[in-house]
Amino acid sequence: MSNLFRKKRIDDLLNQHGQGQLKKTLGAFDLILLGVGAIVGTGIFILPGTVAASHSGPAIVFSFLIAAFVCALAGMCYSEFSSAIPVTGSAYTYGYVVFGEIIAWFVGWALVLEYGLAAASVATGWSSYLISLLEGLNISIPNALSGPFNPAEGTFMNLPAILIVLIISYLLTLGMQESAKVNRIMVFVKVGVILLFIVVGMFYVKPDNWQPFMPFGIEGVVSGAALVFFAYLGFDAVSSAAEEVKNPQRNLPIGIIGSLLICSLLYIAMSLVLTGITPYTTLNVSNPVSFAIDLVGQDWIAGIISLGAVTGMMTVILVMIYGGSRLLFAIGRDGLLPKVMSKINPKHNTPVINTWIFGIVIAFCAGFIPLGTLAELVNMGTLIAFTIVSLGIIFLRRNKNILLSNGFKVPFFPVLPILSFLACLFLMTQLSIKTWIACGIWFVIGLVFYFLYGRKHSTLNEIK
Repeated sequence: MSNLFRKKRIDDLLNQHGQGQLKKTLGAFDLILLGVGAIVGTGIFILPGTVAASHSGPAIVFSFLIAAFVCALAGMCYSEFSSAIPVTGSAYTYGYVVFGEIIAWFVGWALVLEYGLAAASVATGWSSYLISLLEGLNISIPNALSGPFNPAEGTFMNLPAILIVLIISYLLTLGMQESAKVNRIMVFVKVGVILLFIVVGMFYVKPDNWQPFMPFGIEGVVSGAALVFFAYLGFDAVSSAAEEVKNPQRNLPIGIIGSLLICSLLYIAMSLVLTGITPYTTLNVSNPVSFAIDLVGQDWIAGIISLGAVTGMMTVILVMIYGGSRLLFAIGRDGLLPKVMSKINPKHNTPVINTWIFGIVIAFCAGFIPLGTLAELVNMGTLIAFTIVSLGIIFLRRNKNILLSNGFKVPFFPVLPILSFLACLFLMTQLSIKTWIACGIWFVIGLVFYFLYGRKHSTLNEIK
């Protein structure tokens, strides 16, 4: 029983010579762009309108502020961990150090689900946007190749979704510097599109549309916060880059908190302009931003917004596959998964084999399986990681051998970590019973694999 809770020593993690280590190539700016790339996807073009119409009204800005506050709490906990333990694996590795092997496996298994389903779901959405764009250019993709396997609807595979996942997987195998350059370009494009809408839309804002500002009361603002919280998910993937970051004690906290701050400002500005252009009651549509632009007669921006949405989703896919591949690398290096998962290609200094394995599985899911009913599992996996990291800070502070004098520290300890833990638990209770059941099945599968393989092959077995 004690073996289930055996812990990794920080010295062993920081000195894993001969076990495969990743090259340090990323700076603070690269990390901020990785975070923005992961967080800002299609949600910014949809959630500000639909949540305002049905929950918050113009006070959705407060919903975004509340959600940002909760994420910032978790983000500070991630920052302290990544500063103290600058090793790839994110919450999985942190759990290994402070709670032990079985908890680490539990968190790692949850994160594999999060990254994989998130990438597959976004790839499916990307395919829909691409098909819509191509139709505007009078280019059509056969119906049989435009959706998951569903003979009743005449669809057999989602070819665009499969191709985009495989292309991004290939890009990631070329090296992190190359991937970061492409991510940088795509982030600049989508942020530019968002700023274009905000600047143009400002001239059509009518303050009367902000009245009443809080039509659904404080309850509506809070329920709206629970929904828009998920627009911030993805910043935790930044901590997966820890082992590839130059000066991680400084740059990782900047990357995590900086990306959250930038995305919060973008979401709030988008919400204010959107609800100022047209009454919030009209925004319960699938494309509220394009809808608002059509109302003010700026049709030329609609196509640019679609381009921004397509570009935005590509960066989300990239960061999610990246985070998942680095997680699998860390678990494989610890022996809980086959060692092939931790094999590094000497030419590109990336885990090429595990990136392709992860990418092919995601491509299969995106291409053949309807993912709508499984989308909430992404949120469950994320929140499990958040709760473990938030609670783990309290145990981290007890280990004086881990703390670094020049590392980031969560302020107002232990109040903020406890608040973060409770806030994440509350959001988990808002998820459906079906999500809890599906998550339970996933964890049973994971435990079976751990007891049949992981426990026997753990590298901690070699330590006498």
